[in-house]
Amino acid sequence: MKVLTDAELTVLGLVAERPRHGYELDEVVAERGMRDWTALGFSSIYYVLGKLRDRGLVAEVPEKRAHAKAKKTFTATEAGRKACAAAAEAAVAELRPVHQPVLVGLANCPPERLPAALARRAEAVRDRLAEVRRAAAAQAGAPPVVRAIFEYSIAQLEAEAQWLAGRKI
Repeated sequence: MKVLTDAELTVLGLVAERPRHGYELDEVVAERGMRDWTALGFSSIYYVLGKLRDRGLVAEVPEKRAHAKAKKTFTATEAGRKACAAAAEAAVAELRPVHQPVLVGLANCPPERLPAALARRAEAVRDRLAEVRRAAAAQAGAPPVVRAIFEYSIAQLEAEAQWLAGRKI
């Protein structure tokens, strides 16, 4: 089976939770802070749903609509649920290379400019950590997997903040 992109896996996972239409998908993506870790904009949600439908991974829920342009609700097919489970498990279990721009910057930043750049990054990391903590607090009643996503993000940011605090370049 063809590999799912992050955007496809995100949308498929959300419609596997329960049937949803595009606007609802956008709301859930925003509420859970998913835009911070996946490239899924509102304008691409219906495009992704179309791709998943064409591959037989989601299907339109048959229902009466007031008019042809009324919201279409989608649900995961059995093949979609299987593909989602396999892709999600692989994404969790497999260590994949992440190409961080900061590494390219560290390799090429002039030494005289590096301390200021690291200081700005440390400030950005502190700000982002505060934002993620606030978002996590707002998800107190969320399912454990949603809380785990926030915990993971917080742990990564805390590790980077600690690393930055120890830089004496």
